[in-house]
Amino acid sequence: MSVNPPVPPFTRESAREKVRLAEDGWNSRAPEKVALAYTDDSRWRNRAEWITGREEIVAFLTRKWARELDYRLIKELWAHDGHRIAVRFAYEWHDDSGNWYRSYGNENWEFDDHGLMRVRYACINDSPIEESERRFHWPLGRRPDDHPGLTALGF
Repeated sequence: MSVNPPVPPFTRESAREKVRLAEDGWNSRAPEKVALAYTDDSRWRNRAEWITGREEIVAFLTRKWARELDYRLIKELWAHDGHRIAVRFAYEWHDDSGNWYRSYGNENWEFDDHGLMRVRYACINDSPIEESERRFHWPLGRRPDDHPGLTALGF
């Protein structure tokens, strides 16, 4: 069994670290890499879609990032308790016609004892924005440590 630190039960510091590691993984836009943070039988609800297991996670993320271009994400810890973490997030992306969006949402996560996520429930809303309204301007990949988070950006 692989271990994906930090592991529960989470402290405020370890929960923040787990959130940042999840953000970094998703900003890599590497579906196979991201899927390794989840249990083999992980269950997701993402918007209205139900996903089970790593194979479906990889397929979902592959479709997602083929459609959501220039994807940049910021996650922020909302709450934590034992094996659970709640986050809020925002990400910016554009479609293949050049229309920009900022997507806002909340996620509830539950982890196994090895630090792998076994449950993920995501509620997400998309808001059209003008390219000039974008706030996430770092190069594709990991958000720089000095880039403001959601609270500092006023989201």
